[in-house]
Amino acid sequence: MSDNLPAIPGMNNGVANTGNASSGNGFLALAGRTAKLAASALFLKEGMHLLRSHMQANANAAMRLSEMCGQAEVEPQFTSMIEDTSTALTGVAEASGEMVNAADAVDTDARGFNGAHEREYRPGYEASNGSGVRQAKPGFYRRSGRRS
Repeated sequence: MSDNLPAIPGMNNGVANTGNASSGNGFLALAGRTAKLAASALFLKEGMHLLRSHMQANANAAMRLSEMCGQAEVEPQFTSMIEDTSTALTGVAEASGEMVNAADAVDTDARGFNGAHEREYRPGYEASNGSGVRQAKPGFYRRSGRRS
């Protein structure tokens, strides 16, 4: 599934590139990781939609089968087993729906974080890259100073 993800700046086969601005917690690496998280959440969401519809169709088919078995006067224990299967498949379909909601929340949060990160740090990133002067590693200035 990860082979289907779009190319993301600062990422190399799902891992942050080593070196320059895209290593560790650099601007591009963090933006790339959150973009990949959002894209993965979307793929999960699509997969869960497919699973939910498939499980619901199977649950409906099992319920129809149990009704037909009842009309055909099949042993009640077998009809009951088919009904239990239908109930279990319905449970899987409902859980898939909950996973869709969770994946949607992850996608929304990752996109929100990416937007906030972009607004906050893009100007500094562009300025430091445009200056032609070698810059300190990310987090350097936060480490130097008073400790709380």
